[in-house]
Amino acid sequence: MYRSLEIGDTARVVAPSDATEHRLGTVTDVSYSTPHTTYARRYTLRFPNGTERTYPADRVARRTRADDHAALEAAFTQAAVALRDACRIAHDYDPDLSSGTASLLRRLVDLTRLRLGLTLDPAGPARPHTGTQDGGDQ
Repeated sequence: MYRSLEIGDTARVVAPSDATEHRLGTVTDVSYSTPHTTYARRYTLRFPNGTERTYPADRVARRTRADDHAALEAAFTQAAVALRDACRIAHDYDPDLSSGTASLLRRLVDLTRLRLGLTLDPAGPARPHTGTQDGGDQ
Protein backbone atom coordinates (compact mmCIF):
# COMPACT_ATOMS: atom_id res chain seq x y z
CA MET A 1 0.00 0.00 0.00
CA TYR A 2 1.34 3.42 -0.95
CA ARG A 3 1.70 5.90 1.86
CA SER A 4 3.26 9.25 1.14
CA LEU A 5 5.69 10.88 3.49
CA GLU A 6 4.28 13.43 5.88
CA ILE A 7 5.73 16.62 7.30
CA GLY A 8 8.20 15.68 10.01
CA ASP A 9 9.12 12.28 8.55
CA THR A 10 12.78 11.57 7.89
CA ALA A 11 13.95 10.67 4.41
CA ARG A 12 17.00 10.35 2.23
CA VAL A 13 17.64 11.18 -1.43
CA VAL A 14 17.75 7.90 -3.39
CA ALA A 15 20.72 8.81 -5.60
CA PRO A 16 22.67 11.52 -3.76
CA SER A 17 24.76 13.81 -5.92
CA ASP A 18 26.65 15.76 -3.24
CA ALA A 19 27.61 15.62 0.44
CA THR A 20 24.42 17.34 1.60
CA GLU A 21 22.18 14.77 -0.08
CA HIS A 22 23.93 11.89 1.67
CA ARG A 23 22.53 13.13 4.98
CA LEU A 24 19.18 12.29 6.52
CA GLY A 25 16.64 15.05 5.88
CA THR A 26 13.32 16.01 7.42
CA VAL A 27 10.24 16.53 5.23
CA THR A 28 9.11 20.15 5.56
CA ASP A 29 6.62 20.33 2.67
CA VAL A 30 4.63 17.93 0.50
CA SER A 31 3.15 18.84 -2.91
CA TYR A 32 0.37 16.66 -4.29
CA SER A 33 -0.54 16.27 -7.96
CA THR A 34 -4.17 17.20 -7.28
CA PRO A 35 -5.91 18.50 -4.14
CA HIS A 36 -7.82 15.24 -3.61
CA THR A 37 -5.06 12.64 -3.91
CA THR A 38 -2.68 10.90 -1.52
CA TYR A 39 0.07 10.55 -4.13
CA ALA A 40 2.80 13.08 -3.51
CA ARG A 41 4.45 14.80 -6.45
CA ARG A 42 7.29 16.59 -4.63
CA TYR A 43 8.91 16.67 -1.21
CA THR A 44 10.92 19.46 0.34
CA LEU A 45 13.65 18.19 2.67
CA ARG A 46 15.56 20.19 5.27
CA PHE A 47 19.03 18.81 5.92
CA PRO A 48 21.00 19.14 9.18
CA ASN A 49 23.07 22.01 7.75
CA GLY A 50 19.85 24.05 7.24
CA THR A 51 19.66 23.62 3.47
CA GLU A 52 16.19 22.99 2.03
CA ARG A 53 15.78 21.28 -1.34
CA THR A 54 12.75 20.06 -3.28
CA TYR A 55 12.77 16.70 -5.07
CA PRO A 56 10.34 14.66 -7.16
CA ALA A 57 8.68 12.00 -5.00
CA ASP A 58 10.45 9.13 -6.76
CA ARG A 59 13.87 10.53 -5.76
CA VAL A 60 13.09 10.43 -2.02
CA ALA A 61 12.82 7.37 0.23
CA ARG A 62 11.62 7.04 3.81
CA ARG A 63 14.59 6.39 6.14
CA THR A 64 15.28 6.50 9.88
CA ARG A 65 18.33 6.71 12.12
CA ALA A 66 18.28 2.90 12.33
CA ASP A 67 18.88 2.84 8.58
CA ASP A 68 21.95 5.02 9.15
CA HIS A 69 23.52 2.27 11.27
CA ALA A 70 23.24 -0.21 8.40
CA ALA A 71 24.62 2.33 5.94
CA LEU A 72 27.57 3.07 8.23
CA GLU A 73 28.27 -0.65 8.63
CA ALA A 74 28.41 -1.07 4.87
CA ALA A 75 30.57 2.03 4.32
CA PHE A 76 33.07 1.14 7.05
CA THR A 77 33.26 -2.45 5.82
CA GLN A 78 34.07 -1.20 2.30
CA ALA A 79 36.69 1.14 3.75
CA ALA A 80 38.28 -1.70 5.72
CA VAL A 81 38.47 -3.87 2.58
CA ALA A 82 40.11 -1.02 0.64
CA LEU A 83 42.60 -0.30 3.44
CA ARG A 84 43.43 -3.98 3.83
CA ASP A 85 44.18 -4.24 0.10
CA ALA A 86 46.22 -1.02 0.16
CA CYS A 87 48.18 -2.32 3.14
CA ARG A 88 49.08 -5.50 1.26
CA ILE A 89 50.23 -3.52 -1.78
CA ALA A 90 52.14 -0.98 0.33
CA HIS A 91 53.99 -3.79 2.12
CA ASP A 92 56.08 -4.41 -1.01
CA TYR A 93 56.19 -0.76 -2.06
CA ASP A 94 57.34 1.22 1.00
CA PRO A 95 57.68 0.11 4.64
CA ASP A 96 56.61 3.51 6.03
CA LEU A 97 53.54 3.59 3.81
CA SER A 98 52.74 0.04 4.86
CA SER A 99 52.93 0.81 8.60
CA GLY A 100 50.87 3.99 8.15
CA THR A 101 48.19 2.13 6.23
CA ALA A 102 48.14 -0.65 8.83
CA SER A 103 47.72 2.01 11.52
CA LEU A 104 44.73 3.50 9.67
CA LEU A 105 43.17 0.05 9.37
CA ARG A 106 43.67 -0.61 13.09
CA ARG A 107 42.11 2.75 13.98
CA LEU A 108 39.12 2.01 11.74
CA VAL A 109 38.64 -1.39 13.40
CA ASP A 110 38.83 0.21 16.86
CA LEU A 111 36.44 3.03 15.92
CA THR A 112 33.77 0.71 14.53
CA ARG A 113 33.99 -1.54 17.58
CA LEU A 114 33.76 1.40 20.01
CA ARG A 115 31.08 3.52 18.30
CA LEU A 116 28.98 0.99 16.35
CA GLY A 117 29.52 -2.26 18.22
CA LEU A 118 30.80 -3.75 14.96
CA THR A 119 33.84 -5.99 14.94
CA LEU A 120 35.64 -5.92 11.61
CA ASP A 121 38.07 -8.74 10.98
CA PRO A 122 41.11 -7.16 9.25
CA ALA A 123 41.88 -10.48 7.55
CA GLY A 124 38.37 -10.63 6.09
CA PRO A 125 36.46 -7.39 6.85
CA ALA A 126 33.70 -8.20 4.37
CA ARG A 127 32.16 -10.41 7.05
CA PRO A 128 31.63 -8.17 10.12
CA HIS A 129 30.79 -9.68 13.47
CA THR A 130 28.18 -7.90 15.57
CA GLY A 131 27.70 -8.19 19.31
CA THR A 132 29.97 -7.79 22.27
CA GLN A 133 33.24 -9.54 22.79
CA ASP A 134 34.30 -10.60 26.28
CA GLY A 135 37.94 -10.28 27.16
CA GLY A 136 40.73 -8.45 25.41
CA ASP A 137 42.02 -8.47 21.87
CA GLN A 138 42.37 -11.88 20.36
